[in-house]
Order: sequence, then C-alpha cells, then structure tokens
Amino acid sequence: MFDVVALGELLIDFTQNGLSAQGNPLFEANPGGAPCNVLAMLAKLGKKTAFIGKVGRDLFGDMLRDTLRAVHVGDQGLMVDETANTTLAFVHTKPGGDREFSFYRKPGADMLLSEADLDQALVTDGTIFHFGTVSCTHEGVRNATFAAARMAKAAGRLVSFDPNLRPPLWDDLEEARASMDQGCRLCDILKIADNEALFLSGKADLEAAAQWLRAEYPGRLILLTMGKEGSAGFLGDIAVRAPGFRVDTIETTGAGDCFMGCCLGYILDHGLQGLDETGLAHMLRFANAAAALVTTKKGAIRSMPGRDEILRLMEETAER
Repeated sequence: MFDVVALGELLIDFTQNGLSAQGNPLFEANPGGAPCNVLAMLAKLGKKTAFIGKVGRDLFGDMLRDTLRAVHVGDQGLMVDETANTTLAFVHTKPGGDREFSFYRKPGADMLLSEADLDQALVTDGTIFHFGTVSCTHEGVRNATFAAARMAKAAGRLVSFDPNLRPPLWDDLEEARASMDQGCRLCDILKIADNEALFLSGKADLEAAAQWLRAEYPGRLILLTMGKEGSAGFLGDIAVRAPGFRVDTIETTGAGDCFMGCCLGYILDHGLQGLDETGLAHMLRFANAAAALVTTKKGAIRSMPGRDEILRLMEETAER
C-alpha cells in the first residue's frame, strides 16, 4: 500500500531566470503540478507515493516521467496521451514573490484523463487520496477526478483536497465554486488558501471566511494558508494559528503544496483521530517552515526541502 496516491495535473512551469546577452528573457523549465508537488514533499519525508495523470508523447512528457522517478514518486499511474501535448504554464513573478500563470492547455494531455482510464486498485491503494480542482476544469476529467475521490472514500481511505483555484483555466467561475464545494464535501482534510477561502465563502474578511468554512464543512481538518502571515488549523473546537517564517523569497510556486505535503506526512505518522491542539500547532509550524524554504528557490518538484533543512530553520528562528 502507498502512503498517498494523488490524481491531477503534471506540467512544466516556465519561470523567468534572467536575460540573454541580447536582452531576451530566459525561461527555466521546472517540473510542476500541484498534486505532484505534494507527493514530492512527501517523498522527501520518506513516504511512498504514486501519481495518476496524463502527459503528452513529447519531450516534456518524457522529462516529467524522468522527474517523478528521480524524486521517488511512483509513476505507475502516469499515462501518455497520443493526441495532445503536455500542458505548459508560464509563470510571471511579481514583486514579493507572488505570481500569475499563463497556461498552454487547449487541450493539454492532463485534461484528457477519463473515468475509463482509472485503475481502481491504484486509486484505493493509498492510506490517503489527494486531489485538487485543476483536474476539474472540464467535464471529462472532472468526472474522472470525482469518481476517483468517491472510490477512495468508499474504500475507507482518507481524502485530502486542495482547491488550488486558477481562474484563467475556468470558463465559468461559478462552475469553479461548485467544484470546490463538491471537493470540500468529499474530503476529510481541506487545505485552502486565503484568497480561495474568500472566493468560496463570499465573505469580505478572512476571519468570517474561516468561520463559514468551519460551519459549512464540519468534522474536517481545515488548513488555512495565509502566505507570509503563516497558517491556521481548525478541527472541531480546536483552532490554532502559526506564524510564518521570514526568508529571502524568490517566488512562491509550490509553497502551498509543500505545506500540504508536510501536513499529510504528519497525519500519516500520528493519525487524524486524536489530533490535539499541541499536535496541530507542531504540524503547522513544521509545514510553515518547509513552505518558506520552497520560496527561496525556483520551481516546485525539485525544490522541496529535506527534514533536516526544515528543522534547522525552525531552530534558527527559535534562537533569535
């Protein structure tokens, strides 16, 4: 059995990395895709993982399969589509490290995953099944994504969900909201960013959005990320907030996925039942430190920190 099986997109993030001698922008091809970013962090923590998704029969698809193997993520569920290219994303980094995406995906191979492609044995072979909504932007792959989540749920697996809202990929943001809501109702563990919480809840401030999430999706572990401000966790009557770590941020791609991987790693080690305030606080602090470290590098899958590096940052910060 795997520790975590994830389904979704695997793509290339092109991030600007300087200028050529002629003054043209240079772009670095970084392997990415939120579900695989999560798995890469889990692999760094020694967990056994597997990915389900599609790439194209092209040099980028080959590169991504090689990357999964290099970072010790299982590629048993990685399929090749003969009709579409691997999805590409160009990342524009803003001052402070936040970013915008331009996607080349009309269609991309990841969009062409269907229910018929699902291997139920693999879908249900993890202690945790993880997914997001980039694989919900179009009907066929959306049906496959939710079918897989329901399979895992029916098999008694923990289900984790990260909305990972990317507005440019949606023709209709109300459809995005409906898919986010469906994912929240299916999952046991919800990781949601501050902007996504405001979007889903329709609230004007984050405190109100957090309370809305707790009331609307009771019984779930809710993990709210707030960028450099840190994170908060809610489980039943427990509410914990953990501050962020100050680092020299380059760009934030993969930070939330790194955070999620660390949280899932903690749950695999300690269990979800019986998670108390002390445990939740420790989990959030470790995950915040890891996420901060990812922002000091470009890309995601190959930028995940090791446990020793994370603990070192925690110790250095405590000593200040």
